[in-house]
Amino acid sequence: MEGYKPFGVPMRELESVVMSIEEYEALRLADYENLTHEEAAVRMNISRPTFTRLYDKARKNVAKAFVEGKAIIIRGGTFISGEYWYRCKNCHETIVSDTPEENCDKCNSPNITKISGKDDNATDDSVTGK
Repeated sequence: MEGYKPFGVPMRELESVVMSIEEYEALRLADYENLTHEEAAVRMNISRPTFTRLYDKARKNVAKAFVEGKAIIIRGGTFISGEYWYRCKNCHETIVSDTPEENCDKCNSPNITKISGKDDNATDDSVTGK
């Protein structure tokens, strides 16, 4: 299970907010990659109004977790990834590539973990993002 939790509080003592993989991706594209809602909707292959609904829900989930001191769990939803996804264990960068990777694009570390890959189907039990 991946997500975030308040520092210094054991997970078993926390309530959590669940964010779907689609909400996570909407937040990542808009706020991390600085795409417009239109550009991000095209990337996700969804309509711009659907993108905006996902993005708004993601922002509210993050705000609720911060204000109420809850953990954020990223799971659920349905997606098909046409790319390879990795996480660098050194710099924590998420790497998305059309081809298999051996090193982190940001810090060149070989210490990367595959999150999902081509032809992997993620469903309600899937987890990604950190």
